[in-house]
Amino acid sequence: MKYTIAVIPGDGIGPEVTDQAKKALDAVAEAYDHIFLYKEAQMGACAIEASGDPLPEETVKICRAADAILFGAIGDPKYDNNPSAKVRPEQGLFRLRKELDLYCNVRPVKAYDNLISNSPLKREVVKGTDFVIFRELTGGIYFGKKELSADKKEAFDISSYTVDQISRITHLAFKSAQERNKKVTLIDKSNVLETSRLWRKTVTEIAKEYKNVTLEYLYVDHAAMKLILDPKQFDVILTENLFGDIISDGASAICGTIGLLASSSIGDENALFEPIHGAYPEAAGKNYANPLAAILAVAMLLKYLGLHEEADAVERAVEKSITLGITTKDIKRKTQFSASTSKVGDFIADYITNQDDSNMNFTNIHMGQSTII
Repeated sequence: MKYTIAVIPGDGIGPEVTDQAKKALDAVAEAYDHIFLYKEAQMGACAIEASGDPLPEETVKICRAADAILFGAIGDPKYDNNPSAKVRPEQGLFRLRKELDLYCNVRPVKAYDNLISNSPLKREVVKGTDFVIFRELTGGIYFGKKELSADKKEAFDISSYTVDQISRITHLAFKSAQERNKKVTLIDKSNVLETSRLWRKTVTEIAKEYKNVTLEYLYVDHAAMKLILDPKQFDVILTENLFGDIISDGASAICGTIGLLASSSIGDENALFEPIHGAYPEAAGKNYANPLAAILAVAMLLKYLGLHEEADAVERAVEKSITLGITTKDIKRKTQFSASTSKVGDFIADYITNQDDSNMNFTNIHMGQSTII
């Protein structure tokens, strides 16, 4: 099969982790007889520097025409340290979500057995954690009206939601739960917020259509505590934009590194896949950033395209790299030396294209030695 993939490397470490993700896609193409055509586009600080616009119209056109979008990261200290900047890299991503109506953000959170010691939480708390967060992306306080008073002493941000916005992501969350452990947890603040009360009423009504799925409710503050005390209790988390942003980043601590978390942003006609980490400009160009989240984003992209066997191969490759310690320094264990960004990418690609070769000496790959003995 032939697929067109829009590639947005972005800023900071985005280009180098995206390069490793493309290595995984190229390996899948070789092993499973597919063709992936890459159409590169700009977004973020690099786009501002090139054109003054964080999301050039050409990028939108490329993304609309693609079968899927692979995205790296955006951000730059030049803008992060200037709160008065009118044009910012993040505006590009917000606008792209709006332009393509990417309303559903999906973030899997999984504790890998070989990395549990990296988590700040106790082993017995973390082990077995495997849940997914469904975060609404196009509504809420991030997209509401914002205003600063003339004397600059008062500001407000409006949060609003419609039943339609809530309904469409709710159906996706419940369908996912049907394929998992049949439980949805709605995170809101319905004791205080009118928008949360609309969420709770709408989700409760839709839940009646999914009789084999259990629905429970948690206030966001209580949910944040439960994520730390008992993350295994969750299966599918459903929540609005702001709460989802906070909860999903907090959940990254469970795994011990944000470098293992990927996400997808899905609409009815388009979908974007990315690692959830930021641009990490301090590491840019130094070849030690963790590419596994970007590679796991490729697995999500392949599932979106219906290529489930191929996605499983990518996930197995990631599992093998972690098991063998062929990882970057952010997740290596004390007894291991770390691999570079590119060497991890090489290992993943080699595993995908040589899955049936029992003579592979995986541990030599990141040392620059021969793969086959």
